[in-house]
Amino acid sequence: MKRREFLTLLGGAAAAWPLAARAQQGRAMRRVGVLMAIAENDPEGQARVRAFRQAMDDLGWTEGRNVRIDIRWAAGDADRFRAHAAELAGLAPDVIVANSNIAVTAVQRETSTIPIVFFIGVDPIDSGFVSNLARPGGNITGFTTFEPEMGGKWLELLKEIAPRVVRVAIILNPATAAPHTESYFKSIEPAAQAVALEAFARPVHDVAELERVVAVLAREPGGGLVVMPDSFTAAHRNEIISLAIQHRVPAIYPFRFFATNGGLLSYGISLVDLFQRSASYVDRVLNGTKAGDLPVQQPTKFELVINLKTAKTLGLEVPPTLLARADEVIE
Repeated sequence: MKRREFLTLLGGAAAAWPLAARAQQGRAMRRVGVLMAIAENDPEGQARVRAFRQAMDDLGWTEGRNVRIDIRWAAGDADRFRAHAAELAGLAPDVIVANSNIAVTAVQRETSTIPIVFFIGVDPIDSGFVSNLARPGGNITGFTTFEPEMGGKWLELLKEIAPRVVRVAIILNPATAAPHTESYFKSIEPAAQAVALEAFARPVHDVAELERVVAVLAREPGGGLVVMPDSFTAAHRNEIISLAIQHRVPAIYPFRFFATNGGLLSYGISLVDLFQRSASYVDRVLNGTKAGDLPVQQPTKFELVINLKTAKTLGLEVPPTLLARADEVIE
């Protein structure tokens, strides 16, 4: 090769190197949006995000190197869900992780093309998110957190730990609860009859309504609470737990973090674990798999957590058979 030809070739290659590097970097850097149901200063929310980020890193997605993760916190507020969904969709991420039914609904209104990985509490077919669990189709897939039969299970456990309960208020916020939350009542009604309970729904839109519901329930002995899975009840769990203890009303909750915060008992899945598992779906979408080709995963394990300190405060003696079944007992 002549010297002039070699220098020309070398110069062309040198000029191409930065361009190639920039092109490779452009292809490698991806964007993930996350719409959280609770507040940014909530330790439970931070634990979920840490688990997700760590799992993503384990899969080779490191923030600042090849992925950017944009997180928005709705704090159980319906207006914030809508605003943050629009903001995230406007960023044109490669995938959006949506935590709660209302989050999915809000994001779904903004886009039909950006892949969505969800965590929701009720049947995604009934909610209109997917057409089939095994092959969802469209741009949405994810993980369900409960089964409709859970409603009856909550009643049974509450009656077991507090046998004197005869009336149960089921609280949720209609503005932030799943559209098909009534599916839980299909199992609540027969379970209530089986254990001789009167169960009735009590919608709450703010803390003031919540205070009134608990105060009225406590006017007569035998009142109890079932706290439904809902971004509002999660965001205001400290108020709910405090009111239940103050008025000496036994209550059962849908997630472990209620019991660790002082709630009497909880029965449900670990959302921190679910966020960790969800990274595998985000990874597959980022690597080219269509969200609609990934099957919706349903829960296979539920945790029973009992707070003995709160039980003693409420004057309840936890049956040994119930303690033996508990996955965790908080002394």
